[in-house]
Parts: sequence; C-alpha cells; structure tokens
Amino acid sequence: MGGLWWWFCGLLVVVGVNGYPKEDLVVGLPGQPKVGFRQYAGYVDVDVKAGRSLFYYFVEAEEDSHSHSHSHSHSYHPHHDHHKLKSLTLWLNGGPGCSSMGGGAFTELGPFFPRGDGRGLRRNSMSWNKASNLLFIESPAGVGWSYSNTTSDYVTGDARTARDMLIFMLKWYEKFPEFKSRDLFLTGESYAGHYIPQLTIALLDHNAHSSGFKFNIKGVAIGNPLLRLDRDAPAIYEFFWSHGMISDEVGLTIMNECDFEDYTFAPPHNVTLSCNNAITEANSIVGGYINNYDVILDVCYPSIVEQELRLRKIATKISVGVDVCMVYERRFYFNLPEVQKALHANRTNLPYSWSMCSTVLNYNNTDGNINILPLLKRIIQNHIPVWVFSGDQDSVVPLLGSRTLVRELAHDLHFNITVPYGAWFHKGQVGGWVTEYGNLLTFVTVRGAAHMVPYAQPSRSLHLFSSFVRGRRLPNTTRPSINE
Repeated sequence: MGGLWWWFCGLLVVVGVNGYPKEDLVVGLPGQPKVGFRQYAGYVDVDVKAGRSLFYYFVEAEEDSHSHSHSHSHSYHPHHDHHKLKSLTLWLNGGPGCSSMGGGAFTELGPFFPRGDGRGLRRNSMSWNKASNLLFIESPAGVGWSYSNTTSDYVTGDARTARDMLIFMLKWYEKFPEFKSRDLFLTGESYAGHYIPQLTIALLDHNAHSSGFKFNIKGVAIGNPLLRLDRDAPAIYEFFWSHGMISDEVGLTIMNECDFEDYTFAPPHNVTLSCNNAITEANSIVGGYINNYDVILDVCYPSIVEQELRLRKIATKISVGVDVCMVYERRFYFNLPEVQKALHANRTNLPYSWSMCSTVLNYNNTDGNINILPLLKRIIQNHIPVWVFSGDQDSVVPLLGSRTLVRELAHDLHFNITVPYGAWFHKGQVGGWVTEYGNLLTFVTVRGAAHMVPYAQPSRSLHLFSSFVRGRRLPNTTRPSINE
C-alpha cells in the first residue's frame, strides 16, 4: 500500500528551487562529505499501466549558476565561460542489465565513491560534474532500483530499452524544465555502445516529428563500446595474444580457424572443433586471476573484504592506486536502508537486494549481434560529433576492434583524416592516442585505462570529457593548455 500512496504523492509534483522537483532533492547521503552542489534522485514512470518505472540520480555541475553564494573551485578550468550554463550529460552503463548508479555514478565519474568500510562516502576529486550536470539512469526496468509491476516486462531487449528511455527523457525534462534548452550530451560504456546510439536515434526521430520541444543533442561519447560483435569478439583474442597472455600456437589457431562472421552472443553452432578448443584453452590460460576488464590490475579477494566489512574495519586496498574491492563496498552501501531512504530508492520494497547487474532481467541475447555502425553514421549525418574512447588495458571490448570499426565508418562517410593518429597529452604526459575524421568522428585511447575508463584513469578521463563537452580537440603537445 505504501508504494501506491507514494505514487499518488508523486503525481503532485512540488516544484522547488529553479523549477527542480523538491520531493526528489537528496538532502544528504549517509556519510557524505559536504559539497556545494545539489543532488536529486527518484523515479520516472515510463508506463503507468504496467507499473514500469526507471530510477534516476542527478548531480548538479560543481560550478553551475544556480547559486553563486558558495565558493567555486576553478582548479580545472580557469577560463570557464561563466555566462554559459553548463550542459546536461546522460550516462548509461551497459551489461546489458548493469546499473549506472553502481557503475558511472559511484565507481567512475560521479562525485562520490564508497569508503573502504562500505558505510560512508569519499569525494571523487575528478568527478565529471566539474564539467557538466550529470544524469544517471538505471535502465532498463529490472536493473538496480528500476522496476516493473508486470513481470513479463523483464523479458526485454534493445528496442524497448530505447523507447522507454525516450519516454523517460521527455518526462524527466518535465520535472527539470530548466534543462530543456541546455546542451545535451549522451554518454556511456560497454553495452551502452548499443543503448546510447539507439537512444540518440530515438531522440532524433522525436525531433524530426515534433513541432514543439526538440532535444538539443550536442554530442555522443561511448567508451569501450560494443559496436559490432563479429569484430569486437576476435579483438579479444588479438589482445590476449599481443599482450603475451596466450601462446603463439593458441593465438594462430584462433586467427586461422575461427570464423567470427557467425559469432553471436548465443552459443555458436557452427564453430569448428579446433576453434572451440583454442578459445577454451585461451580462456583457461588467461585464467581467473586476471581481471579481463583491466588486465594490469590485481584482482580483489572478496572473502577478505566481506570479513573486513563484517568487522566494520577499513577494507585494505589490495592494488596500488585503485581500490579493486570497491564493487563489494558499493553493494554493501547501497543495501543500507538509510541509503535507500536518502535516495528515495526502492519505493516498492523489491523482493531482492540491489546488485550491480540484474538478477531478474531476461535480456534478448541476439540483440548483441546488431551492427551499430549504421546508427552512428546517421547520428554523424545529423552533424552530431561522435567520440569513441577506449581504455587500452581492456580485453573485453579492446581498442583493436573499436579502432578498426571507427576507421571503416569514416571510410563509409567519405571522411578525410582531420587529426592524424598521434599522442595526446595531459599534465605533461601521454594521455593516450587520438585521431579524428571529418571534424565529426574522433577515436581516442586512454593510456593505462580499463574497460571502466574513469575508474582506472580519473584525471585523464576528466580531461577527455571536458574537451568533448567544450568541443575542443585534445592537446597534441606537452605545453599546458587551458584544457588542463
């Protein structure tokens, strides 16, 4: 009953400061450091009849113009244009079926990370909200705290996900009308290589048919994105081979025997025995003590962490520089009742606990085979810049596949090279390598970054993101630029 009453209350949208919905304001998260920007969280109903609702978390930009009473940090952009209101950036994690709250918001690019004891938060000094307002959505329904009261909704796929996200965006703008005219950037990683281009096309279709409101799309950026499975899959084994993780014998067998043209998300029927054996052997040589999403990172031993959490001690950092056990701390934090209450989350008291990737979703496994390049082509033909970025330590969707696909897309568009392939710099060091085609298509690697780029290389990825939202090229010299 509580859930229903909540829903009726939700209909009476109380509009707060600057036309923001007061009832979604997050007054403070448990164990949160004090900050000068506001956060909002709550639900948007995408299908009232079915009871399907998506959970969102919105973080204001650090120096946005809602109030100039508190002091602003200008450390990152000394030449920030103060007359221009900051953009809105949507971020989606992939999966399919993984949470943008757990990924983007609280492990990668949001303002806070869980502390080692799993009971509080620490500041992320490289949060992307230094450069833009950030919107994270748990999508589709069945992921994280997003839900449907119609169980059959959990059998879903790319088309429904994009449709629901279009409805979500339209309704979210009703809650936050001030953002309707702001620049909109659409970003995400991994399987969001499907989500983001498909959503962008849905928004462009809306714009084409709307005589009223139109989405002000200014750019698309996707990290280590699944674009074409039959190209992204062989790149995994090329990566293993080029990084000394499998033998020449196994690598050669895979390259010569495996026909990835017929490779699908579903179990392959027509793979030769020698190919199958070689792939099985490759996977076993790489083994379980390597994090495939970041091959240079140590793995977390969860038993140690769970023990530490139970004892409420600070979980030790096993790997230098990056907290490899953050996933366990995050899950612990999100399942604290006081955290859910503060976020206005889990309003229907779901019969399962929050987890990073959905346990209830039955996602169409043939949608993974969709070729995304024609969608990117359409987006670029609408004069929307597209950046594909790749952490170079990721073996799951490695740069080798993405780079080839971007080059082929550029060729298809008859684009010339506008920035030749070369190093870009951040703080006097190589941040990665970058190339640009036709002023609209950029491929960029992030040196030392993983599948989750901002998690492994926060400073470099903030530089990349800031350049992207400001329509700037990455610097090709070590001279400090105003980008730094």
